[in-house]
Amino acid sequence: MPQRLHLVFGGELVDPTKSVFKDVNDIHIVGMYPDYDSAYDAWKAEAQRTVDNAHMRYFIAHIHRLRDEGTEASATEELG
Repeated sequence: MPQRLHLVFGGELVDPTKSVFKDVNDIHIVGMYPDYDSAYDAWKAEAQRTVDNAHMRYFIAHIHRLRDEGTEASATEELG
């Protein structure tokens, strides 16, 4: 069974209505998780910890979607 890796990250946004980081060098990498449920728990903890700052946002990236092991070349490999 393939792993379904998820990355939780976040930081301060320029505008709370958009997903543009104020400073990409200050992005907080929370961690990599083996399943969505554990990633969600980490995301929720960070989102609640920073709830007082409207410009802070955390995201869950579905890393397993970046590469399809079943195909010879995934879409991301074809870009480079």
